[in-house]
Amino acid sequence: MKLSTVISTSILSTTSAFTFVFHRNILANAAETAQATAVAGVLATGLAAPAFAGDFTAGESIFKANCAACHAGGQNVIMPEKTLEKEALDQYLAGGRQESSVVNQVTNGKNAMPAFGRRLPDEDIANVATYVISTSESGWDE
Repeated sequence: MKLSTVISTSILSTTSAFTFVFHRNILANAAETAQATAVAGVLATGLAAPAFAGDFTAGESIFKANCAACHAGGQNVIMPEKTLEKEALDQYLAGGRQESSVVNQVTNGKNAMPAFGRRLPDEDIANVATYVISTSESGWDE
């Protein structure tokens, strides 16, 4: 085998190995960039699952003991259009469908709804808010 053939073969092999490693690194960097961009997009648009402040299970128990007389199954026996369903909370709840809005409504009352701020501790109200918002997302059992 000629020396020039050996050198050419050696150069081609080295170039191929370099090209493979170079492209693999570009693809890895592109994947990391895409993942970081997706996470940033979710955080920026608020599409991530909400982090709830209260305890769902405790909230369910408190809701059944204090709220279910008027709001069983997420409904409203006094004002039927103002349910605890996702769409109704978006439309009627002052401040929109979020825990802080439920906390405000439960604490201070509004219209026919009595205030529970002096009857329930803040922690219980926060737990009810977590239960209401979470259940409005997943759907109320009728």
